[in-house]
This record gives sequence, C-alpha cells and structure tokens, in this order.
Amino acid sequence: MSSIAAQFVRQGKKIVAIGRNYSEHIKELGNTRPKEPFFFLKPTTSYLTSGGNFEIPAGVIAHHEVELGLVIGKGGRDISPDAAESHIAGYALAVDMTARNMQEEVKKKGLPWSAAKGFDTFTPIGKFIPKSSILDPHDLRLALKINGAVKQDGTTGDMISRIPRLVEHISSIMTLEVRRHIHHVDRADHDLTTRRAISFSPVPPSGVGPVTPGDKVECTLAESSGNILDQLTFTAVSRNGGYLFKP
Repeated sequence: MSSIAAQFVRQGKKIVAIGRNYSEHIKELGNTRPKEPFFFLKPTTSYLTSGGNFEIPAGVIAHHEVELGLVIGKGGRDISPDAAESHIAGYALAVDMTARNMQEEVKKKGLPWSAAKGFDTFTPIGKFIPKSSILDPHDLRLALKINGAVKQDGTTGDMISRIPRLVEHISSIMTLEVRRHIHHVDRADHDLTTRRAISFSPVPPSGVGPVTPGDKVECTLAESSGNILDQLTFTAVSRNGGYLFKP
C-alpha cells in the first residue's frame, strides 16, 4: 500500500480540505466556529511539487495556509474513529493557497468559492511520509517562511477536531475511494494501479497572509523534538494569461 500511496500526487482522486479547525485561525479570519467538521474540495490539478513556481492569476490576492495532509491508503465508507488509522497510509506537508479577494467577493454573494481555491499550482505539496515515520500526528510543528521571515509557526496539537474524527465525518458523507483507472503513469493516475485520496487534516496555524510575485516560500514539517520530516519550497510568479479577476 505505501509504495502506491507514495505516488499520490500522480494518482490522487480528490483533495478534501478541512476548514476552520484551529481556534486562532478562525479568529484571525473572523469566521464562526463550526458545530461539526467543515470541508471543501480542491482539484488534484492544483498540486505543485517542491521547487516549482506558484502562479498568481492577474488581479488575485493570494494567501498562504500551511497544513498537514493525510494520505488515504484504503477506501471506505462510514469509517469509525477507531478504524480510521487503518485507512491512513501516511502524511504530507502541504499549503492551501487561496485567492482571498476573489473568495471574499463570492462569499458576500452567497456563491461557491471553488475557483478561489482551485487554480493550477494552488496546492503546493511535499513528499509522502509513511505513517510509521510519525509517532503522533497531533504533536507536529508546521512553519512557513516568506523570504526568510517566519509567517506561520504552530502545532497540530491545536486542532479542534482530531484526525480520527475527521476521517469519520468525511466518510459518513462521501466514500473515501479506492478505484482503478487506466491513465498515463506520469500524470493524474498510475497505469492500472489503485488511486488514492489525500485529505488535508487541520486548517493551518494562525498567521495566514499574502504571497506576492517574487516571494520565496519555505515550509517545514517537524517533530516536536525539532527533527525535520520534510521541507517544501516554491517561488511565487505572475501567471501569464489565463483568468483575470475583476471585483
């Protein structure tokens, strides 16, 4: 399972992103605390591997949110909290990028905000980390720097809903899929192998803010001891052509 799951960026079926799962993050964005886990979907075409260029569409104010991702290795429906761990293959460092001004505009109108989250390159993603390499996913440090300055630094211990609860909730609504597809091995799916989903666990630590063209972004996932599990870097650039946001 782990060898296939390690290629989740190419194989991934969907990205399930959890929202409003840190109290401080809720406060800084002026949102209300949800009564149950809140999530939205992002396309796998938004993945950006480490070292790539993050493209900011014209007119967009892009905000960073560093996160812990969990990679689902076994599908299921109505998964109990006790069984959740058996469905998890591993973890990944990730960043959920948002076209913040676009999101705010559509939220005012009561419209969906998939586009504000779903642009190409709007999900920078690190390497696959097998779950055996992490003793406690609720005792990890997440940090993000822009041009060397720390912008986010927090712990997964501050989650409102823990990972087993998130797996239970999501799988009670939609099946965490294990599905076979024939597709090019270097793109979205591996030829005749199992596709996996990745679910972002918590929303990020507080400190969400803008990324502008020319910025160098460095993210780190580490154990509480300071041992670094992964680092993710990317450079922000202006997108040539494509969508133009006009308020």
